[in-house]
Amino acid sequence: MGQKIQAVKGMNDLLPVEQKDFKLTAAFWQAFENRIGQWAHRFGYRQIRTPIVEQTGLFVRSIGEDTDVVGKEMYTFADSNDTLSLSLRPEGTASCLRAVVEHNLLYNGGQKLWYMGPMFRRERPQKGRYRQFHQVGVEALGFEGPDIDAEIIAMCADLWRELGISQYLTLEINSLGNREERAAHRAALVGYLKQHEAALDEDSRRRMHTNPLRVLDSKNPDLQEICNAAPRLADYLGEASRAHYAGFKALLDGLGIAYVENHRLVRGLDYYNQTVFEWTTDKLGAQATVCGGGRYDGLIEELGGKPAPSIGFAMGVERLLLLVHEYGNLQADAAPDIYVIHQGGDTLLPSMQYAAAARAAGFSVLQHSGSQKLAAQMKKADASGAKVALIVGEGELAEGKASLKDMQQGRGQVSVPAADLLKQLNEWIG
Repeated sequence: MGQKIQAVKGMNDLLPVEQKDFKLTAAFWQAFENRIGQWAHRFGYRQIRTPIVEQTGLFVRSIGEDTDVVGKEMYTFADSNDTLSLSLRPEGTASCLRAVVEHNLLYNGGQKLWYMGPMFRRERPQKGRYRQFHQVGVEALGFEGPDIDAEIIAMCADLWRELGISQYLTLEINSLGNREERAAHRAALVGYLKQHEAALDEDSRRRMHTNPLRVLDSKNPDLQEICNAAPRLADYLGEASRAHYAGFKALLDGLGIAYVENHRLVRGLDYYNQTVFEWTTDKLGAQATVCGGGRYDGLIEELGGKPAPSIGFAMGVERLLLLVHEYGNLQADAAPDIYVIHQGGDTLLPSMQYAAAARAAGFSVLQHSGSQKLAAQMKKADASGAKVALIVGEGELAEGKASLKDMQQGRGQVSVPAADLLKQLNEWIG
């Protein structure tokens, strides 16, 4: 017997049943995917699907060469001819915008797009943080007012209500201003951090020279006093940035969406400006951020397109579903409507014909395979969770009938003429 080959650490199988260390089932996942498609459609967003492999330069240019994502976490490899560097996508915005620019999707005004799929980062796996993880992303391209900022926040709030987890999530917001305002703040911040360099940890000393805003996002408890006293970006915002942020907050207030202003919220990618936000929870341990995003008004131009204001967000599917699994109300019904039982021999073909007719009528049907006694098949029907067992025995077949047994509501078992099977199934199942 050959040695077993296991999945790559941090990359999970989705099974029909819960695993000991990964509770999310394929059926639960599918129920969420169905809900997401309906939710995005309600808000007028259209789906886009992009490859999971892109040229490495796309992420270097968009995310930033000095970020941890590009510098440490991407899965990068050479194409077969060694002339092109490729990477598994670590996030979805860059790929979405590359497709928008390449196919000129903004030629006739703004676009509201959404996507869902796997992303990849070479990280230390832990609960809620995996090497292959999945995101749902929303991108609103070509809209500059604070109304679109508020709309995508309202989208999130709507989904949290639908999933039954609103009370477990907190909205944090901030404004990063424009490029010039961030540059002025950066200079002041670097000067301040240099005064405290001896007290910084190794990670913060490195970030001080590459991405100093990220120092303010440090979770090191020993640095909180230094971070709290650092120059605030809010003090460097100009009139236009302040007006945009104030308009955004006024709309959230009017929509009844509660928020917390977090002046240290910066997000981890270089392309953000103006509005940034995160939805956080205290129910998932260290992995507190379930959804985050913000404006990236200069990114489309950076990727070769015409300048266009843009905003978007991504939610981590695994983290979100762990929260929903524990506290929410998403129902995943993987059980069939009907389990078909037969006695083999001459009853096999009619049982398959009945199953085909029931499927054509819209029922989900699990046909028993193999030859077992009726009692053993009935146990499997019960274990399947089916609502009804359809039984085709030799006696019923001779009379042109089949039996239906109610497996859920206690209505017993009835013998039904073949011509009336669908009518009876509709009465029992609907």
